[in-house]
Amino acid sequence: MSGLHNGRDVFEYALLKVVPRVERGEMINAGVVVYCHARRFVEARTYLDEARLLCLDRAADVEGVRAALSAVEGICRGGERAGQAAQDDAGRRFRWLIAPRSTVVQPGPVHTGLTTDPAVEAERLLELLVR
Repeated sequence: MSGLHNGRDVFEYALLKVVPRVERGEMINAGVVVYCHARRFVEARTYLDEARLLCLDRAADVEGVRAALSAVEGICRGGERAGQAAQDDAGRRFRWLIAPRSTVVQPGPVHTGLTTDPAVEAERLLELLVR
């Protein structure tokens, strides 16, 4: 079975949440990571609403959060920016990125869907769930 359904491929995605003060449990969505096995595709799209973040925590490390989001994008792209994950395939990079962690930038649960173009899906999800 190829994973193709009426011309569409199965994809998985997880939101990237920013939790500036873990003890308070407040968060904002700041990105999405999309993975499509059939297309060997993994990509992160991010957008940080700095004003919303500072509403949750006036002392939030905005530059640190931006750096963490940029690192996620780099790991998805592979190559030099991916560090140790540079040699990993798209699926392995996705699984590493969505592993639970207790940092300021955290992945949410994984959801699935069908798409004809995972890059378009990444942008659609960013607009729908983050911006």
